[in-house]
Amino acid sequence: MSVEWSDVREPEIPGFLSVSRETADRLATYADLVRKWQSSINLISPRTLPDLWTRHILDSLQLFALRRGPSIWMDMGIGAGFPGLVTGICLAEVGDGWVHLVESNNKKAAFLRQAISKTGARASVLPVRIDEALKSLPQIDAISARALAPLTDLLSHSAPFAARNPAIRMWFHKGLDYAEEVRSARDLWSFDLVEHESQFQDGSVILEIGNLKTFN
Repeated sequence: MSVEWSDVREPEIPGFLSVSRETADRLATYADLVRKWQSSINLISPRTLPDLWTRHILDSLQLFALRRGPSIWMDMGIGAGFPGLVTGICLAEVGDGWVHLVESNNKKAAFLRQAISKTGARASVLPVRIDEALKSLPQIDAISARALAPLTDLLSHSAPFAARNPAIRMWFHKGLDYAEEVRSARDLWSFDLVEHESQFQDGSVILEIGNLKTFN
């Protein structure tokens, strides 16, 4: 007998991530939507779909565990919503804070709007290119991105926001080659760096960056 995605029981969320039952249910709803829309829109790599919960949702959930509280976020080029929509779902539990999801692709933006509606995430979609987002967004506290671009490009996108708010923190999920990306970025930028080891992807990290400045 074939198994429908709606019949799949999501794994338990590890205790160190510490979310309510309601938030866990919201995340499960979000996972179902990704699976449903994946058949018509390439939201994530098809080979990672069987590991959606661990590889994408729990991996993204680590970010909220690292920075809890009602921050105002910008998430860049998020496609399926990782990690920004996961953060927005967690903020629904907090009852404060917001995530601005920057996504210029109309089909992916439509998916994100439905996901926000179905999960009650504290988030909204900004359907512009990243280099146009500065004109539309208020001052933000934090920036996130996952599987989007090399670190040097992410810092270039983030720099105008850092100039506006020197206290801003940036959080970027990176894979096995992150050390080389950091070395290349340090040729162009000065920044503080904390490396948070991923609990779900061997060799991967979440880079926490602050005090971003360009070399003159």
